Amino acid sequence: MSPVSRANAEHYAWGQGCDGWHLLKDAGLSVIEERMPPGTAEVRHFHAQARQFFYVLDGQAELEVEGAVSLLQAGQGLHVAPGQAHRMRNGGGTDARFLVISSPRAHGDRHPAPENRA
Repeated sequence: MSPVSRANAEHYAWGQGCDGWHLLKDAGLSVIEERMPPGTAEVRHFHAQARQFFYVLDGQAELEVEGAVSLLQAGQGLHVAPGQAHRMRNGGGTDARFLVISSPRAHGDRHPAPENRA
């Protein structure tokens, strides 16, 4: 078994200039490293089955969960339970790099959530 890194992981592009790397892609557990340039945001959504943990590696990111916004700095993370509407946003001036750990895997379990009107 060889160590995994961004250099040898499956890459995908998403959103407006965002990147992701599948560090572990298993039905029961997924670990993804993502990069979001400044000013980018995810579409608000939820997962019916998957629980997720977002952990910031570099930069900062705003994680909105059910209308509450947490500003996560490098070295901080937050859990999102199944069914909770959420989105990640990079309002900072540098790239945000973070891990998204999902169990079970979230791909195929993504559902749009209405915008928070609060």
